[in-house]
Amino acid sequence: MTRLFKTPVFKTLAASSMLALALSAAAPAAALDDQQKKEMGEFIRQYLIQNPEVLVEVQNALETKQQTQRVEQSTKAIADNKQAIFSSPTDITLGNPKGDVTVVEFFDYNCGYCKRALSDMDDILSKDKNVRFILKEFPILGPDSLAAHRVANAVRLLAPEKYAKFHRELLGGKPHASEATAIAVAGALGVKEAAIRKSMADEPNDDLVRDAYRLANAIGITGTPTYVVADEAVFGAVGLDTIEQKVANVRACGKATC
Repeated sequence: MTRLFKTPVFKTLAASSMLALALSAAAPAAALDDQQKKEMGEFIRQYLIQNPEVLVEVQNALETKQQTQRVEQSTKAIADNKQAIFSSPTDITLGNPKGDVTVVEFFDYNCGYCKRALSDMDDILSKDKNVRFILKEFPILGPDSLAAHRVANAVRLLAPEKYAKFHRELLGGKPHASEATAIAVAGALGVKEAAIRKSMADEPNDDLVRDAYRLANAIGITGTPTYVVADEAVFGAVGLDTIEQKVANVRACGKATC
C-alpha cells in the first residue's frame, strides 16, 4: 500500500512506557521521594529485562486497540458520507451502474500497488456482472500525480466514454504518470491536447481533489489503494479473493464482514 505519509512508531519504547505508567499508577509521583522514584525505575527496568514477553503483550494490545478505533472511525465516516462516497456525479462508474454491490477504489496513477491491483478490478468486472465499481481519484504522490489526475478529469468531462480505456492505459502503463504522459495516452484515444488544456484551464479539479482528501481524512485513509465496500474501508492491495469475499458478504448479510 502506497502511503500518504510515514510515521516512525517506536513500539517497544511505547510499550515499555505504558507498562511503566501502569506499574506506577498505584503510587502517585507526588507520594514518592527521589530515592523511591529511583528504586521504582530500577524495579521496572529489571522486571522488563526478566519478563520481555510483557512488552509483546502490551504492544499487541495497543495494536488491537488502535485497529478497533480505526475501524470504528472509518465505519462512522462511511455512514456519514454515503452520498459523497457512493453517489458523487464526478466519479466514473464501471461495471453495472445498477449493480447490487458497489466497490469504491481510492487510487493514484503513480501508485505501484494500484497498478498491480488493476487486474483485480478487471477480474471482478469480468466475472461478476452485478458489481458497480467506482473510481475515486486521490492524487497523493506529488505534483506529477496531481497533474495526471487533472488530465484525467478533463478526459472525464470531454469524453467520458473513453475514460475507462484512458484509466487502464495510464494506470497500467510503465511510464511515470505526469501531465505529459497522461496527455499522450488521451491523445492516442482521440482526445485532442488543445481541448484537454482548455478544459483543465476552464474547469480545474482542485475542488474535487479537496473533496477526496476530506473524505480520506474522515475515513482514515493514508494510502492507496483503499477500497470502500458497503460499511467498511479495506486498506491496501488486499487481492482479488478478499474483495470478492467482501462482495459476497454484502449479498449475504448486508455488511462487508458478516
